[in-house]
Amino acid sequence: MNLEIVDIIVRWMGGLLAYTTLGVVLYGIWRGTQRQAGRTTGRTGSWLRSPWFYLTSSALFFGVCYFGWIPLPLNYSPPDRVGMLALGSLLYFPGMSFALWGRLALGKNYFASTGFGAQLFADHQLVTRGPFAIVRHPMYTGIFLAALGSLLIYPTWTTLLFACFAPLTSVRARREEAALSAEFGEQWQDYCHRVPAFFPRLKQ
Repeated sequence: MNLEIVDIIVRWMGGLLAYTTLGVVLYGIWRGTQRQAGRTTGRTGSWLRSPWFYLTSSALFFGVCYFGWIPLPLNYSPPDRVGMLALGSLLYFPGMSFALWGRLALGKNYFASTGFGAQLFADHQLVTRGPFAIVRHPMYTGIFLAALGSLLIYPTWTTLLFACFAPLTSVRARREEAALSAEFGEQWQDYCHRVPAFFPRLKQ
């Protein structure tokens, strides 16, 4: 199997996984807008219930993806490309799968947040099973790894931008943690003591 075929297969598989994850996330957001709102932190609680917020965000996201999908001005040899695909796949596929696992583990407790605010549901439950027993923010950990991997698999201006902005999910995480701490108190503090935020502990 030559490099060109491998390249195409990896790209198609990566795209399929990305669109599957995006579809599951968007479905969760839609379902969340139908539920009763609970505790809110920050100043964007009303945005998270507005269809215009999601239409604008989606237009911006897909616009960046479309117009920025231009190859980076890089020259690399076939062996370099093999290394990029190998390392990229080791980061991208486990990362995106971990993010999808986190989304599925949250179930009906999943909802969107921003760096300016987060909102829980009136009957929100604290999820600590599955990937949430490994890290507190498996979706953000997965997105960070997938963003780095995508830059190697799809070396474009779009993926470079995503890789640069992926660490900013930590800002959203802090907003979410503020809401969860206020809602669950000691239960949340005990969970934070046991489970790290983004990267698993090598020793328990």
